[in-house]
Amino acid sequence: MNTALPPPDVALSVAELNRLAREALESRFPPLWVRGEISNLSRPPSGHLYFTLKDGSAQVRCTLWRTRAQRLSLTPANGMRVEARGTVSLYEPRGDYQLNVESLRHAGLGTLHEAFLRLKAKLESEGLFDPAAKRPIPRYPQSIAIITSGQAAALRDVLATLARRAPHIPLQVVPTPVQGDGAGARIAAAFGTLMAQPEAQRPDVVLLVRGGGSLEDLWAFNEECVARAIHACPVAVICGVGHETDITIADFAADLRAATPTAAAEHASAGFADAAGRLTHLETMLSRAMQRHLDTARQRIDRGALRLIHPRERLARSRKQVDALGQHLEHVMTQRRTLAAHHVRHLAHSLHARRPDVTRLQPRVERLEQRLDSALARHLEQRHARLAALAAHLEHLSPDAVLARGYSITRDARGRIVRDAATLAPGDAITVRVQRGALDATVNTCQPPGDSTA
Repeated sequence: MNTALPPPDVALSVAELNRLAREALESRFPPLWVRGEISNLSRPPSGHLYFTLKDGSAQVRCTLWRTRAQRLSLTPANGMRVEARGTVSLYEPRGDYQLNVESLRHAGLGTLHEAFLRLKAKLESEGLFDPAAKRPIPRYPQSIAIITSGQAAALRDVLATLARRAPHIPLQVVPTPVQGDGAGARIAAAFGTLMAQPEAQRPDVVLLVRGGGSLEDLWAFNEECVARAIHACPVAVICGVGHETDITIADFAADLRAATPTAAAEHASAGFADAAGRLTHLETMLSRAMQRHLDTARQRIDRGALRLIHPRERLARSRKQVDALGQHLEHVMTQRRTLAAHHVRHLAHSLHARRPDVTRLQPRVERLEQRLDSALARHLEQRHARLAALAAHLEHLSPDAVLARGYSITRDARGRIVRDAATLAPGDAITVRVQRGALDATVNTCQPPGDSTA
């Protein structure tokens, strides 16, 4: 924005001069950060803040409007070293040069914030914040460890919350400084102490908690050693540091970020708290189901009572049924006897009608008997002749008959029949069977097949 200046010979009013000066300042200077010490702090009923920001050699008046003052994360006080972001302007009625402040932070926070961003980018590139590497929070932890200051209000809040929601869970409190020099290393060492315990004594979840504070107060939770200790912890870690608006490196490294220490305790005991409500719901459902079951049983009893008959009446009904069945059975048996007698008479008549005439069939029976005797005699004669022929043939094939014609059977020392002279050698013992008896002999020479030499 370029401020149009009047001609040199034109006189300006004081108001016009101040307006031109304000416009020139506001157009020349963009919003910027100014570091200094607060003094002359004024808090009028309007809610605006007025103070002077000074250093060793200069000062500037500052104005912080109420709407911006209500959003400050710190409470300004005289003597506090701060960094103020605002625009350079001029208060026209008095011609005072001033800084219209938009926000305040403790001096040095800019450097800390840059360090925060650098470390966050470094650890994020290494995968320490990878959601896939987050450990699941146990639904029903059997033990919980709490890392925080032993005198912190956060510890009391966490203990009170767990005592209310899950009083049966064993707790391990690891008192650890959470602010000041060396606090980050002490926090990392506390994780090491927990993990050095025997596996059976290790907690199922670790709560890292602290109340709210400035960036400097919470800086221990932005140290690299704390982030790496959380990442290396083999059990789930819930980080509840500061308030809802406080974000630390530990929040990114933890498996779950809670807005406050109390919220961290609520997350750790969520399963048990839900289980209590679930049990109440199940108790109600069970009670209703039992009532329905009892009502149904009562209805069945009532209906059964309506159908219940006195034993005397039941016996009388049974006696009537037996009498009726007896009469029916007698009637059926009488019918069956009548039908059976009729059927027998019919069969007797049919049998008598089909009775053969023995006298007339006698000559034919005698002829058949003669033919049977003759055929049997011929059949026996043929069978005797065939049997004699087979016996003669069998006698002809008998080994004894072969031996009778002058042949012999030779066996080696193992009793096997010798069919090839090549299987024997001079000196082998053999047995020669003839028609009558057997001879024990010894081989002198072996004559191969086809060799006529004696």
